[in-house]
Amino acid sequence: MAALKELQRDLENKANDVNKLQKDIAKNHQVRKKYTIQLGENELVLKELDLLNDDANVYKLIGPVLVKQDLAEANANVRKRIEYISAELKRLDATLQDLEEKQNSKKEAIYKLQQRMQSLQAGKGKA
Repeated sequence: MAALKELQRDLENKANDVNKLQKDIAKNHQVRKKYTIQLGENELVLKELDLLNDDANVYKLIGPVLVKQDLAEANANVRKRIEYISAELKRLDATLQDLEEKQNSKKEAIYKLQQRMQSLQAGKGKA
């Protein structure tokens, strides 16, 4: 009986771990979605900047004020931003893969615990 209670407690702990991992995965997806949208927006800005003539006026919104900015500087800033966002997306992908692997191993451990509990209960039913 004590072994069964111990297994039950272990099962609950592992289920809580899986729930926490699922929340972390959902959070990761949310952040990834935000970065993906930002990447698309920045790529669109880069395309627009590429269409401009070298002597075109470019303005950057800083607070409530539009400040004139050099085209080359604006181009460089957008490229750096795209580079940063791409690196963050790669990092998030690696984190997501790690979280999913942990989740799968926890689910497998839960499955094995459930089998052990069933076999213990089946053994008691016969006795």
